[in-house]
Order: sequence, then structure tokens, then C-alpha cells
Amino acid sequence: MDNGRSIIELVAQRQDRDQFRRKNWVGTFEEYLNLVRENPQVTRTAYQRLYDMILSYGVETIETRREKHLHYKFFDDPDGDGHDAVFGLRRPLKDLVNALKSAANGYGIERRVLLLHGPVGSSKSTIARLLKKGLERYSATDAGALYTLGWVDEDEPDDPAKIQWCPMNEEPLHLIPTRFRADVEAQLNAGRGEDDYHVRVDGFLDPYCRFIYQQRLKHYDGDWTRLVQDIRVKRVILSEKDRVGIGTFQPKDEKNQDATELTGDINYRKIAEYGSDSDPRAFNFDGEFNIANRGIIEFVEVLKLDVAFLYDLLGASQEHRIKPKKFAQTDIDEVIIGHTNEPEYRRLQSNEFMEALRDRTVKIDVPYVTTLNNEIRIYEKDYNNQTVRGKHIAPHTIEMAAMWAVLTRLEEPKHAGLTRLQKMKLYNGKTLPGFTDENINELREQATTEGMIGISPRYVQDKLSNALVAHPESHSINPFMVLNELETGLKHHSLINNEETKQEYRDLLGVVKEEYTNIVKNEVQRAIAADEDALTRLCANYIDSVKAYTQREKVKNKFTGEYEEPDERLMRGIEEKIDIPDSRKDDFRREIMNYIGALSIDGKKFDFRSNERLHKALELKLFEDQKDSIKLTSLVSNVVDTDTQQKIDIVKGRLIRDFGYDDESATDVLQYVASIFARGDAKKED
Repeated sequence: MDNGRSIIELVAQRQDRDQFRRKNWVGTFEEYLNLVRENPQVTRTAYQRLYDMILSYGVETIETRREKHLHYKFFDDPDGDGHDAVFGLRRPLKDLVNALKSAANGYGIERRVLLLHGPVGSSKSTIARLLKKGLERYSATDAGALYTLGWVDEDEPDDPAKIQWCPMNEEPLHLIPTRFRADVEAQLNAGRGEDDYHVRVDGFLDPYCRFIYQQRLKHYDGDWTRLVQDIRVKRVILSEKDRVGIGTFQPKDEKNQDATELTGDINYRKIAEYGSDSDPRAFNFDGEFNIANRGIIEFVEVLKLDVAFLYDLLGASQEHRIKPKKFAQTDIDEVIIGHTNEPEYRRLQSNEFMEALRDRTVKIDVPYVTTLNNEIRIYEKDYNNQTVRGKHIAPHTIEMAAMWAVLTRLEEPKHAGLTRLQKMKLYNGKTLPGFTDENINELREQATTEGMIGISPRYVQDKLSNALVAHPESHSINPFMVLNELETGLKHHSLINNEETKQEYRDLLGVVKEEYTNIVKNEVQRAIAADEDALTRLCANYIDSVKAYTQREKVKNKFTGEYEEPDERLMRGIEEKIDIPDSRKDDFRREIMNYIGALSIDGKKFDFRSNERLHKALELKLFEDQKDSIKLTSLVSNVVDTDTQQKIDIVKGRLIRDFGYDDESATDVLQYVASIFARGDAKKED
């Protein structure tokens, strides 16, 4: 058994003290200049650093529907646990990264507020959280390093504990007087090519550092070279928890909003020490704009800000300056990102007093996912195992919930004869006769509100959780349990007040239930017809008949030894399962024989599993032949003889082995499908 010493030794072996020293580097201003000359990227702006951080995770080109697009791996949350990964938002993420690239290059967007706009639960907060977490991690790497300045104590200059560090983590190059900056930049950039990063000194010291700078400059009789000997430079690691370079502002009710939360406030305790409330040493530069300098600030529900706050936001975005109480305009360097939902954005559009904010905003629409596979991945982040909280999740449970959510977000297709379900399948990569990639792109372009309406993933996640706890007697949850939770919840859905919309969503639940019925019927059919030996024999008989038919020969009966006509009833019984009309049977049979002949020429043996359509037809035919012998419908009456029970247990075992069911959910599915067949048999008798 491990003791305390072994655990300490485990940590000791894995700790990286060299990395710790790099992260906690402290040096002189001269050493920092040498560092800048060697690695000018340490002076990047906040936008440049954020853009480079995203690219550092890699970019890959993916082709879908003959279109190539870039996939930024950062948004897969590679350093996290995957819970903040963003799925299916290719266009919004592309727009966001393009905006950051433009801002990094100084094309104007760096003077705008990046506004993520979309319905509730569409990943706006997740994207902002990813950016903040990513920037934190990046600042701790050598590639993402940045530095700030501090002032040694005049009385105890050798005591590192007495260094007065800049409260806003200023770039140390701001110490260089304006009239010398062009020459300094030229020297630091000497020898660099056009594609290399070039140092540029923008901005000025904050009020606190400016005050000390002027004091020290007077003390040294204007000798700047002596002043910078009092400077120490240290590495900065951005951290939201430590309120270093990462800020988050969330509006409160109007009575409690205070602009000092953004730009800092007077420290009344220090007024007595310094004698004035306009002395920067008696001011706390701890507003969200102050502490987010050199990094990123997130505005939660930004359009709920009081108008007084908007003036600070406008100045911060357009001028890169804020106005702390009692002090002059102060330079900041930070990415400003906000997010809002549709009702708040409509209010912004209709408010003439908000015109200035609209003009300084780059809106990036973040809709709900409209591709089924990506919606499924959202839920699989939390329900990624077949067993959750001690309960088995039956196959298709998450898929059906995701299918309903996506259907609520799609517009009714304008294309005649196309259902919303078919449209969803097209979006998900399925093919339908008569629909090309261009047609599918046109469908997306024609829809103006898709993804901006519909059910939130949060609602579905809540109902999945409800289903897990609402059936204590059951060891497995199935799609009907979840779909019933989804339908029940609509009665009290806080965001849906329109009864027509609620009824539309209930109708879509019916569409999903019908689709689920077709899926499980097919699975049970395949499980019944999964007798490989029987399939092989059926295929051999079919091929023998087809060969004889196409060559106008007879088939030798293996039992009687006599030659008989090809079994037309068998051939049509199989071909009809895949909708081969009687008029096309000759063409289809020749295609099969030509395919077998081509394989033979290449020295390959025909395997029915390699032909998807024929494989499916054989399974359906075998199911039709065997379902009566298995007496599946006897499950409904609960009167099952021993022989039939053995056959049913074999089918149940295949469902568990091949399709992911457990014993309870396999039994449920068999009974459900049996009830469908029983109803079908009853209709035939009528």
C-alpha cells in the first residue's frame, strides 16, 4: 500500500522546475530588450496573441459536398476534457477566426466589439470560455510568453518582495519615450524579412506607472538611462481565477450596476496616506477592463448593460482607452468579446440610442446545430457511455432526442415533395434521388431562420437527465422514455408561449417516433436474419437461379438430382425487397452476373456482404421466411413454448451482441416490434 512518502516522490519525479523558473522569470529592462530582439513575438497585441493561440493547435482542410473549408482544432477543446468542444458550427467559427485575423493584422476589427449572437444554448458562452481557457494555457507556454514591468523600492532596491508591479500588466516597451520609438523599433526589427513579426510600440503607461515614472525621472534629473535601472521585468501568466489578463463582466440589475466595476475605484484607506483621491497610488486599478489588459474580456449578455456602461465599452473598443475616475484616458490592449440572445439584439436594433454601439460591433451569428451527427456529439459529451448513473442507455435514445431537436430548428422545405425529415437527412450527408450537392446548398441558402429558432440543447440534456431518474424500477432507459419527457416538458417550457409552436413540436415528436419504429423494425429483422449459414445458403440458391436464368439453363436439384427451371418465385421474392420492378429484373440479374464475372477475372470470390443492396434483400427475405417459425408475435400474448423461446433468446443475444442492447432493452424492443407485427396481422385478418 502506498504511503505518503511514495506519493510525494511521485510528484517530485514529475515536476518540472525548469519550466517553473521560466514562468517566474524576472530580469532587468536591458535583459528584456535582448529577449525582444531574439523573440519579438513577446510584444504581440492581445488580438495577435489570441489568433496565434488558435492557430497553434493546428488547422486542417476538410471537404464536404465538394467544398473545402478549414477546421480549427482548437475548438475541439484538445487540452480540456472535451466538455467545451464546439460541434457543427463551421461557418460561425470561420467568421470568428477571420475577424480575429483581421484584428491581428490591424485592418480595423481590432476597434470593434466581437458580438456572438444567437439563441439561448447555442454555444456562445462555450466559445468565449474556450478562448479564455486557451489564452491562459497559451500564456504559460514559451510560444505565448508575455511580460510586464515593475519598480524597485527606492529604499530597498535589492528586495524582490518590495517591487511595485504594474497593476495593469503594461508592456515594458511603453517606457520608451515617444520621440525615440521609431529608432528603437528600427533597431529591434533590423534584419527581419517582410514575413517576420515586427515590433511596434503602441500605447502609453497607465496612471500608476506614469506617476512613478515622472517621480523617478525628476529624481534622476531627467536621466532616462538611470530610471530604467529601477525597472524589473517579469513573465506574466494570464489567469481568470487570479484576475490577471482575463476579465468577465456580467450585468446586474440597474440599481446595483456600478461603472467602477469596469474601470476601478478609489481606495479610501490610502487617501490618508497619500493626501489626495487623485493620486494613482490611492486608486485600485482592479476593474474588469484594468485586469483584462493584455488579454481578453468577456461581456455576458452585453446588451443588458446600463447605458452608462456603454460609454466605457465604446471607448474601450474604438479608442482602446478607458476613463478611470479622476484620471486621464488610459490605454488598454485587450480583446473585447460579448454575447447576447435574439430578443436583446432586436431591442438593440430598435433603440436609436444604441446606434453608436451597433456601429462598433461585429456581429457573428452562432445558431443551433442543424446537422444530426453533430447534435448527437453534443449529448455524447455527457452521455458518452452505454451506462450512465447505473442505467443502460438503449441504442438510438440519444439519436432520437437529437433528431427531434434538429427538426425543430429546420424550416419547412419549399421543395415540393420533400419532408422536413428528408431535409434533415440530406443535411446529415444522406443521398436522395434528384438532390445534388448544389440543391442541398440551395436549401440552406433559402432558409433564413434555420438554427436561430427551435429547441435548445440544454432542454434536451435536462430531459435526458429526467429520464435517467424518473424510472427507478427500470435498469435501462429507451427512446420512448426520453421522448415522453420531451413532450411533457413542452407544457411548461418557459421560452415557448405560442401554442401553435408547441403543437408543431409535438407533431415532430410523432415523426421521430415513426422513424424510430422503422429503425428498430429493421434491427430486429436483421437480428432474426443474422444466421450467416442460412444467408449463405439463400444467396447460393439465388445465384444458381440467376446464373441459369441469364444463360437460359436449368438448375440441378441437389436433393433429387433432377434439372428444374430457375426458381422465379425465389428470385422475385428477394428482388422485390429492394424495389426491383418486374420490368427491371433482367437488367438487375445481368448486373449481378457481370459483377461476379469481373471478380472472377481478378481472381476474387464473390461475397454477398460486399453488395449492400443484395445483402439487405437477402436479410429481408430470410426474415420473412423465419419470422413465422420464430412466432415473434407470441411475445404479445406471453404464451411462448420452449422451442420458440430458444429462438427468441438467440435473436435477443444478437441484439445485445451486434446492436448494443442490454437484456432489458432487447426484451423491450422485441416486445415492441412484436406488437407492431401483431397489429399488422390483425389488419390482414380484417
